[in-house]
Amino acid sequence: MIKVQGLSKEFSDPKRGTRLAVDGVSFEVRAGEVFGLLGPNGAGKTTTLRMLATLLKPSAGSATLNGFDIVREPDKVREQIGFLSGDMGLYGRLTPRETLEFFSQLNGMDSRRGQQRIREVLSLLDMNAFADVRGDKLSTGMKQKTAIARAILHDPPVLILDEPTSGLDVPTARSIEAAVLDAKTTGKCVLYSTHVMEEAEYLCDRIGVIHDGKLKTTGTMEELRQETGKQRLREIFLNLLGLAA
Repeated sequence: MIKVQGLSKEFSDPKRGTRLAVDGVSFEVRAGEVFGLLGPNGAGKTTTLRMLATLLKPSAGSATLNGFDIVREPDKVREQIGFLSGDMGLYGRLTPRETLEFFSQLNGMDSRRGQQRIREVLSLLDMNAFADVRGDKLSTGMKQKTAIARAILHDPPVLILDEPTSGLDVPTARSIEAAVLDAKTTGKCVLYSTHVMEEAEYLCDRIGVIHDGKLKTTGTMEELRQETGKQRLREIFLNLLGLAA
């Protein structure tokens, strides 16, 4: 579903000069798989996700999502993905239901199918209790659920989720984890970035660790344990970064 080959992104800054934020990253994510992309702040995770979502153009390399090239066919790529970024970008005067109705139209869904999917997504994420509350009255967790509902509403085959449980309480995070597992069960391809090691260990079939723009390694938990000699993902992560674990 996702094939990334030698993807790089260079930024130029008048003060700092040229900086290579992502340096020759390559990996694949299959259908029915959750692939975790882990790394410290500034490692290149979000830049990589933004390139795959066609929000940034790569400086070098290539990537396809469900067979469509991110540079040559960005419109087709956008039809294949549900993207959750760190900026939820919700309009405070719309309720979650109104937000989903608006995005169902943007995604070209007919009225009957749109309303059916809205009911399904509201139920999946346990949102019915606040579905008709204005956005500016929602808690952080409610807003995050709304942003995720918006990303999965059109039932895309590929999900790109950038820290979906950041700052959330345990019950809210658990409902989002359940939605990710549901997506996996239905055969979707999920690219998942998080700083929560326990969450990554629980959800992800394979994990890639990125540092200083380079992908250090990829593998299952068992493969990463064999590579590093460590057991917990936290210790594996620190080991791959060259830090004492």
